[in-house]
Formats: sequence, structure tokens, C-alpha cells
Amino acid sequence: MDAIVVQLKSLALTEALPLLIKAVGALFVWFLGRTVIGGFRKVLDMALQRRHLDATLIRYVGSLFTGSLTLLLMIGILGLMGVETTSFAALLAAAGIAIGAAWAGLLANFAAGVFLLVLRPFRVGDEISAAGVVGVVQEIGLFATTLDTGDNLRISVGNNQLFGGNIINYSHHPHRKLTVKVPLFHGAADLRLLMRAFVERVTVVPGVQEQPAASVEVAEFTLHGPVLAVCVHCKPTQFNAVQADVCEAVAELLQAAGYAAPPAQFVPAPTAKAG
Repeated sequence: MDAIVVQLKSLALTEALPLLIKAVGALFVWFLGRTVIGGFRKVLDMALQRRHLDATLIRYVGSLFTGSLTLLLMIGILGLMGVETTSFAALLAAAGIAIGAAWAGLLANFAAGVFLLVLRPFRVGDEISAAGVVGVVQEIGLFATTLDTGDNLRISVGNNQLFGGNIINYSHHPHRKLTVKVPLFHGAADLRLLMRAFVERVTVVPGVQEQPAASVEVAEFTLHGPVLAVCVHCKPTQFNAVQADVCEAVAELLQAAGYAAPPAQFVPAPTAKAG
């Protein structure tokens, strides 16, 4: 019995005690490393905020920074405890390849999100048209961009779909051009007089900017008569309201002048041929 106790004590001193010391050292290194990483993360966030970068981009960079250093810290702790890190690194690389193949679409969205934040084709709050969706950008996420549509729907679109197609940014410029087309009869009105009347009327519509000035031009000719294009400029956020007011102003002016819009062109119905 005494010999067994002596062997257990010898085993504890030679095997268990060094392992316990390594475990305590690993825990100490882990907490110390996490504290240092957290400090570096705060410094990095402050530096990026001073450059007035987008909040989503700051989170992107911070997450990549923290994740990379934490992975290196774990490999270092395993090496400290005597684990062969070479085979672990190879296993980690193989797992990364497998995960990358399985999550190819997800990683494509992630990469596209990085390019969207770097190239900045649009920002949060801009109204855009992309991937068949028109709406106001609410968030540029890691994998998807969230938009609110005009009928109060929230749609999340994959970043790869946005980045892979055409993006129309309606809010990029300080003003937006609005065109309302007005069809007329041949010889039914004095064209120049009517054009001046349109300019004077739409200039006083709320939201219409003085510069660039409103203009009216002949856009095209049809069988019925010319088609006028009433062009004004307004802020992008007021586009829908100004469009409705300009159309109403045009209709009021035509009604006051006793002018009616041309009727639709009559197309005779096809007749069946006898057998």
C-alpha cells in the first residue's frame, strides 16, 4: 500500500504538477492576451473614428483584427502547453478550405460587403435602385444590405447581388432632375406661349429649385402633335412630392386654358378571315 502511495506521489510530481503549472500559465496568458487585444481594439477603433470612417467599416476592421489576434493567441497557448502546432495549423487550413467551399456564397457576400464599404457607391440613408429593389439604405451589414421601400417594406439583399449589378444612387447629387411630358394637338395652341406659361407656373411649385432653372422643351413629335417636356430640379428627398405637385400644376394650367389632352390613337380590331 505504501509503495502505491509513493508511486502516486511520484506520478503527481512528475506529470500532474507540470501539467497543472502549464494550465495555470495558459490561463494567465489567455486573460493577459485578451486584455492586450481588447486594448489594441479600442485604440484601433479610436483611430478609425478620428478618420470619420463609416461605423460598419469600423466594425468590419475591428472584428477581423480581434479574430486574427485571438486565433494566433490560441495557437501560441497550445504551443506553450506542448501541443504540436504544425499539425494543428495544417488541420486549421484544411478546415478553412472545407468551410470556404461550403460557404462560398456567404463568403462572396462578405467580400462584396467589404468592397461596398471601401468603394462607397452608396451610404446609409441614400435612396438606391439595385438588384431589382428600390429603397432607402438602412444598414450595410456583413453579408446583406437592408433597404426600406416606398411602401414601408424592409428588404435584405445579399451584398454580392448588389455589387454584381448596376447600382443607381438617387441621392448622390444635391439635386435631381424631374421631367413631366405633356402631349399636345397639332395647331391647338400657341406653342411658345404655352411653354412660357408652363415655366412661370412650375417655378412657384414648392420644392422646385431656382437653379438649375425650370425649362420646357419639345421632346418629340407624334401623329397627334408635339410632346412637351417640363423639366425642373429638386432635392432627392422631395422628388415624389414635387413630381405630384408639378403634374397637378400642369393639369390646372391646361384646364384653365380650356385645353384637353389628345385621345388615344384608335387601332381597329383585327377581323377573322373566312375559311
